[in-house]
Amino acid sequence: MIRPIPRREFLRTAALTGGAALGLPALPPVPAQEARLAPEAVRLDPEIEPLVRLIEDTPREKLVEEVAARIRRGLSYREILAALLLAAVRNVQPRPVGFKFHAVLVVHSAHLAALSAPDEDRWLPLLWAVDHFKGPQAEERRKTGWRMGPLDSSRVPPASRAEREFAEGMESWDPDRAEPAAAALARSSGAGAAFELFARYAARDFRDIGHKAIYVAGAFRALGVIGWAHAEPVLRSLSQALLYHSGESPARTDQAPDRSGRRKREALGRMRPDWAEGKPDPAAARELLSTFRTGGKESPTPPRRASFFRPSGRAARRRPRGRPSRPSTAGSPSAPSGTRPSPSARSSWPGGPTSSRSTRLRR
Repeated sequence: MIRPIPRREFLRTAALTGGAALGLPALPPVPAQEARLAPEAVRLDPEIEPLVRLIEDTPREKLVEEVAARIRRGLSYREILAALLLAAVRNVQPRPVGFKFHAVLVVHSAHLAALSAPDEDRWLPLLWAVDHFKGPQAEERRKTGWRMGPLDSSRVPPASRAEREFAEGMESWDPDRAEPAAAALARSSGAGAAFELFARYAARDFRDIGHKAIYVAGAFRALGVIGWAHAEPVLRSLSQALLYHSGESPARTDQAPDRSGRRKREALGRMRPDWAEGKPDPAAARELLSTFRTGGKESPTPPRRASFFRPSGRAARRRPRGRPSRPSTAGSPSAPSGTRPSPSARSSWPGGPTSSRSTRLRR
């Protein structure tokens, strides 16, 4: 059995040898513009299924060499990124959202590492992620035999009911209702609207130590690179991940991981409508940080300077006149990598001024 290659060893060896020691000589460089292309320009061939199957079915000890051979014959960076994400969500169960599921979570991180690399080394993080996927895939097959199957089209609600069905399925913690609705959202909704829904539930509980929110952020960022045409299996996987729990349904019980989310929902109703406006105030930031460190979980009193909940306070007094300030999204770590959202979608991506308030409260 082939020995798994730790990512640091993989990258260190490749950096010293240019990939030759890993059996990857003469791979063509990846220009920065190919990895950073705007999502509206990324429309991969629907025949990507054979590449997904190649990643799924090729033995681990042969996979990197086979993918490298395809690269030399013209396979693109984005095609591999898309096929890897699709193979991962189709073969690794999102329950729990961690452990072997890092095969999915790491895909966008590998892309970010590739963006930071020189053109000639940009393949290496992605090839490491391709190799890493085979370990969790084998573990899933051995332990559960799970694999994402086709969805019965009769269960998919029409576009007019997709958002409502998804919300009701998530509120009732019912995966049999939420997953078909997630597929309907992928088919009929845009990325911004879908993100707003998923972000709401990514941050409602603290099971899996925050990996649910990490998955939502990484998945939507990756889809911003490979194209929304590949969203359906990803959103189906996301819906299952966000509904993961143990024991009785949280819809019928009072469980510790859900209490903070319920308190924050109540707080949303008391937040000022102009909470995202105003000027930076270092004193308010220090006071808020102090409250984070010393305030109790149940403390209802916000810091005096960082007044989100009251119609008075320094944050309110310092609100600029005229047009409200708008936080810049350029270079935002929450925007899809290598893209700048359009004005119509900018507020829906995390980091936009009207993105999910519940997500910000739980950070």
